[in-house]
Amino acid sequence: MAFRIAWFKVHDPLAFYAAYFSIRAKAFDEKYMCRGMDVVKAKINEIHFKKNAKDKKDRPTAVEEDMLVTLEVCYEFYLRGFHFDTINIYESDATKFKVTENGLLPPFTTVHGLGEAAAIDTVEKRNGKEFVSVEEFAMCCNKLSKTHIEQLKALGAFAGMAETSQMTLF
Repeated sequence: MAFRIAWFKVHDPLAFYAAYFSIRAKAFDEKYMCRGMDVVKAKINEIHFKKNAKDKKDRPTAVEEDMLVTLEVCYEFYLRGFHFDTINIYESDATKFKVTENGLLPPFTTVHGLGEAAAIDTVEKRNGKEFVSVEEFAMCCNKLSKTHIEQLKALGAFAGMAETSQMTLF
């Protein structure tokens, strides 16, 4: 099995990273990992600094420990010249990373706090629809909270979509 993994890592690295981040990555958080190499390196340094803390309450949490391994793989991903695309409400999968040209498209579950059930529901409800506004998307995908919608807006997932369906005359 190790030879197969090594083969993909060398000969088809995007497929390797897509599978790794979809299946093996624990605590993948878009806030740190999809923002570029500098943000990833800063978070790695922060967790390493916490490991050396003398007081137990200042040490990294279990989530941060899990995140550290994923951050290191993510840093390697950036060093190899790849990038993460912006989450897209029409293209992103619920739980799996998709291979794109020279990068990966993150799934909805990479948004902090967005669970698998809400992500799957969102993908099912968006199929075959063209949304006019963020408001329409939020009403259709009712398992997403206001916070999730705001996070998706901040990520640029709506790509210039109007805020409301209400038209202005003046």
